[in-house]
Amino acid sequence: MERVVITGIGLCTPNGIGTEETWRAVLAAESGIGPITLFDASQYTTRFAGEVKGFTPETWIPRKKLKEMGRFAHLSIAASTMCLKDAAIELTDEDRETCGTLIGVGVGGLEYFYQYSVTLAEKGPSKISPYLIPSVIANMGAGQVAMALGLRGVSYCNTSACSSSAHSLGEAFEWVRRGRTQIMLTGGAEAAVFGLGVAGFGAMFALSRRNDDPTRASRPWDKGRDGFVCSEGAGTLLLESLTHAKKRGAKIYAEVTGYGASCDAYHITKPSPDGEGAQRAMKMALADAQVRPEQVGYINAHGTSTPQGDIEESRAILGTFGDHAASKRLWVSSTKSVMGHLLGGAGAVEAALCALAIRDGRVPPTANLEDLDPECKLDFVPHTARERSLDHVMTNSFGFGGTNVSLVLSRFQG
Repeated sequence: MERVVITGIGLCTPNGIGTEETWRAVLAAESGIGPITLFDASQYTTRFAGEVKGFTPETWIPRKKLKEMGRFAHLSIAASTMCLKDAAIELTDEDRETCGTLIGVGVGGLEYFYQYSVTLAEKGPSKISPYLIPSVIANMGAGQVAMALGLRGVSYCNTSACSSSAHSLGEAFEWVRRGRTQIMLTGGAEAAVFGLGVAGFGAMFALSRRNDDPTRASRPWDKGRDGFVCSEGAGTLLLESLTHAKKRGAKIYAEVTGYGASCDAYHITKPSPDGEGAQRAMKMALADAQVRPEQVGYINAHGTSTPQGDIEESRAILGTFGDHAASKRLWVSSTKSVMGHLLGGAGAVEAALCALAIRDGRVPPTANLEDLDPECKLDFVPHTARERSLDHVMTNSFGFGGTNVSLVLSRFQG
């Protein structure tokens, strides 16, 4: 089995276009959430979101290609281009033949579903664009990235709601460690901040309605939380076998050591009681990494700021980590408190933040945690980043349909 390391990161998020800008804002607890500008939200119950501000796709994509793809693919190409640049890699012909692209996407080009449904109803089928289907289908995040960067290895999309890109990272990890390829580009993207997406989540009463105070709306584990904040963005990581990375003298952020996945088989949106399914995913990831619970210093939690979800994840962490968590030696935070929920893109972005936490020995805070819910009994690193040398960290991603993913990243030990 090959060891698998992270050698490149590209982030395009509400907190910044670029990895270091995003990381700086997250550590400083600077919110990327604000009033919606991508469409007229004046009649909506929720009128704010996490948008990638100042994003110009023409910077990354030839103008004539823009119409072929949805915004989620624009964001993914930007993040992936930044990732390869960060990795400082000169791809050989062999690399291009074998490097895969696994990009997780939850809903795809949602904006075009609505736009062309209206066109069909008002103008008829002759007015539908030939680019409708290619701009909508979720696998075009991976497909467009592969075409833009000339990567001819395996290409597919994991679509598993808010676990999508965490699954993609886990599966890319499996491809490399089993020796089926030496290099994989993996991550996730989402762009659901459009009328249909915001209206749909709003109809479920899933979104916060703090329209008068959007930067403080995402408040995981706070008694006043009232739902998540819908956000867009993309994150891409380059995974290499240790052999491949060492051969080219690559810098290494962290090692991917554990991957666990499970299903609650319980409810379409509610987590199973005590986070039973989440516990199984976390325990599986720990066993896969051969890491004891007390060796984990930090968890980047799913932490969406929903009333029941936060409680069940807190219970799941207690059930998995026992006294290590109960005694608050384990630190847990939610970067969604400043970023909002990137849906299918969340897992990859949050895994990247974990790699940066290992690199810098800094744990990002949970913003807006002012009145801790007594049902949530962990150390959630409120308000301010902390310093800690981290040997092992975990990131959790859970999604509708009861899908759960946990990943363990470790400090690289040569």
